Amino acid sequence: MTAFTLVVLISSGVSSSDIASFSAYTVFGLLLPGMLIIRAVLGHAHTLAEEMALGLILGYAIEVLTYIGARAIGVPLLVLVWPIATYAAFLIVPRLRSHWKRTTRLKAPAWWSWALALTIAYLIVWSSSYFKSNALTWPAMAASNIDVPYHLSLIGELKNHMPPTVPMVAGEPLFYHWFLYTYFAAASWVTGVEPLVLLVRVGMLPMFAAVVILLGAIGRRVINSWPAALAAVVSTVFIAAPNLYLGTRTSVFETAPFQSWESPTETFGALLFAPVVLLLVDLLQRRRHTLGVWLLLGVFLVVAMGAKATNLPILAAGLGTVAAVEVVTRRKLRWPTAVALGMTALCFLYAQVVLFGQTRQGLTLAPLSVARGEWGKLTGLFSTVEPSFAAVVGVALMYVANWSVMWLGILGLLSRPRLLRQPAVLLMLGMGAAGIGAMLLLGHPHNAQGYFLQAACPYLAILAVYGLTLLVRRTRPSLRTIFISVAIGVVATYLIRMLCGVRVPLKPGQSDMPLFLPYIVLLVIAAVPVIVMYVTGRAGLRAWTVIVLFLTSAGLPAAWFTRVLSTVERDTPNSPANFHGLAHPLVAQAVPQGIVTAGRWLRAHSEPNQLVATNSHCLWGYESPCDSRQAWVAALTERRVLVEGWMYTPTNNDRWRMGGQRVDGLPFWDAERLSLNDAAFYRPSWNTMRQLQERYGVHWLFVDERRINPESRIGDVAKLRFRSGDYAVYEIGTPA
Repeated sequence: MTAFTLVVLISSGVSSSDIASFSAYTVFGLLLPGMLIIRAVLGHAHTLAEEMALGLILGYAIEVLTYIGARAIGVPLLVLVWPIATYAAFLIVPRLRSHWKRTTRLKAPAWWSWALALTIAYLIVWSSSYFKSNALTWPAMAASNIDVPYHLSLIGELKNHMPPTVPMVAGEPLFYHWFLYTYFAAASWVTGVEPLVLLVRVGMLPMFAAVVILLGAIGRRVINSWPAALAAVVSTVFIAAPNLYLGTRTSVFETAPFQSWESPTETFGALLFAPVVLLLVDLLQRRRHTLGVWLLLGVFLVVAMGAKATNLPILAAGLGTVAAVEVVTRRKLRWPTAVALGMTALCFLYAQVVLFGQTRQGLTLAPLSVARGEWGKLTGLFSTVEPSFAAVVGVALMYVANWSVMWLGILGLLSRPRLLRQPAVLLMLGMGAAGIGAMLLLGHPHNAQGYFLQAACPYLAILAVYGLTLLVRRTRPSLRTIFISVAIGVVATYLIRMLCGVRVPLKPGQSDMPLFLPYIVLLVIAAVPVIVMYVTGRAGLRAWTVIVLFLTSAGLPAAWFTRVLSTVERDTPNSPANFHGLAHPLVAQAVPQGIVTAGRWLRAHSEPNQLVATNSHCLWGYESPCDSRQAWVAALTERRVLVEGWMYTPTNNDRWRMGGQRVDGLPFWDAERLSLNDAAFYRPSWNTMRQLQERYGVHWLFVDERRINPESRIGDVAKLRFRSGDYAVYEIGTPA
C-alpha cells in the first residue's frame, strides 16, 4: 500500500522530500503519540488498525487545539510540544511504559484487513483523477477546482494570524469552520511543505484511510458481524443514489458519503465525527463509562465543533431521539444520554455564538428550495423560469425515492422491532432523519444544506446493511437468488439509462415530464418480484428481501457514473472551474502569467501584518457581470487583502435571499472602500495612496497590469519592487 501510494504521488508531481517529511510528521507527530494516549485511555479492546486510526484522529484534534494557542502567542512551532511531552510521559512514567508494547486482545481476520486495504487503495486511485485536474504548477493550476484558492487563502491566514479573519476582505470576521486550515497551517510550519501540496495532494489521504477503518469499527459494533461491517464500508464508498439520466452531471442529491477533495472541510468533519459516534455507541450501550473515555469524547466533540458546522446539529438530533425513546419507554432519561446530550448542546451553543458569530451564513428556512434549484438544472432553465408547485414536489419525491435506493435496507430492522430501541440504532436514525429534513427544509446560496445529509450518509449506510443482514438471515435466500437480484439491479440501471435516453439538461421547450420516466420504470421493474412472489405463493419477507437487493444494487453503477465517469459540475455552468486544463479557449485567454512568481515574491519580502491592495476582484474572463470568487492574490501571497473577492464572506452570504440575485453576482457592500481601492490603480495619486495608508493601513499594491491603462503611472506615486509577466508589485511609501 505504501509503495502504491508513493507511485501515485510521485507521478502526480509531489517531490520525494515532501513525501518523506509529511510522512514522518504524520507518523511521529500525530499517529504514534495519539495512539499511545488511546491505549492508555481505551486499553487494548481495539484492533491495531483501529488504534492507529483513533490515534491519528486524536493527533489531529490535539494538534488543532495546541496550534491555536501556539499561533496566538506568536510561536507556531510550539505545536511540537504536545507530541514531545507525550513521548516523555510514556517513557518516564512507569505505569505508561507498558503501552509502548501492544498486548493483543482483538485481532482482525486477515480477509478483513485486506478488504479495507483494497478499499483505501481504491480511494487513492479515485484521488488520482482529482490530481490530474488540479495541477501544482501555473498556468494549469488556474483551471483547478474553483475553491482551491479560497482554501489556500485560509491556510495562509491561519499560518500567520490568530484569531483569523477573511483574508480576501480585510477586517471581515471569519465565521466559518476553520479548524481544518489550522491543521494545514501547523503541518506547513512543521514540515516546510507548501500549502498547495498539502491541500491538493498529500493532506487528505491519511484522513480517507482513518475514516474507512473507523466506519468499519462502528459497523462491527452495531451489527456485531465482520462481514456485515465490511458490507457497510463497501456500501458507504461504492453505492450512490442512481443517476438514470444521460449527460454529465452531479447534484446535491447524488451524495458523496465522506470522501471529498472539492470540500476538504467535509472530509475533515467526517474524520472528527467518526470517533464521536464510535465512543457514543460504546457509552450509550454501556460498554465503558470511565472518566478517560468521557474526556476523550469531549476532545473529539470540541474539535468536531469547528471541523464542520453540520456535525453537531445532526448529532443533537440523534441524541435527542435516543433521549425521547428512553423517556417514553423507560419513564426516565439515562445519565449517559443526558451527559452526552448536554456536552453536545454546550459545544453547539459555543460554536454558534463564538465560532460562527450568530450569523446564518446564507442558511435560511426555505422548504423544497433544493428541489426547485435541481429542477432548474435538469430543465436547463435555472432561475429564468419559476417551476410549478407540482413539478417541485415531483422532483423532491423523486429524489427521496432516489435516496431510498441506498438506504432501503433500513426497513429490514422492522423485522425485529426491538432493535429499534437500541441506542446506537436510534442515534443513527435520528441523525439520518435530521440530515434528510435539513436537505428538504433549508435553503442556501451554495446548496450547503446538503452537508447535513452528507454527514449522516455513512451511518444510514450502516443501518441499511444491518436491516438487509437481518432480512437475509431470516429468509435465507439462496446464493443464486442473491446473485440474480443484484445482477438484474445492475443491468436494469444501465438499460433504463440507455433506453429511456433522457439527456439533461432538457432541450429548450421540452416538457419536464421525461425527467420522471426513468425512475417510474425502475419502480415498475422493482414491483415485478412482488407480483411473481404473490403469484407463486412466496410473498412476504422473501419478496421484500429480493426487492431490497435489487434496488440497492442499482446504486452500484450509480457510483460508477457519478464518481468515476462524471466530471463534477460546478455551480456556474460556464465557469472556468468546469474546464480541467487549458484546452478551452476562455481559460487559455484569461489565465495571466507571473501571478505565482509575484505572489511568492511578495510573501517572501513582506511582513504578515502588512496589508495588500489589488485590482483583481473577479474570476478571469468573468468580469461582467463580476463573479467575485477571486482569491488567488490572498492564496499565493498569504497576506490579507483590502478587497479581492467577496463571494464567500459572511456579509455577502447574509445578503442573499431566496429568489433574488445570485450570491456570486452581488456587488461589494462597501462602495466607498472599493472606490478608493480601485482609484489607486486606475486614477493613482499621492492623495489616494495616503488615504489607503491612513484609513486602512495598505502597504503593498499587487497589480494585474492587463486591467490598467499603461499610462496610469502608478510608479509616480508608489515604488515598483517586482514585476513578473502580467503582474507588478508596488510598495507605498511610509506616511510621514
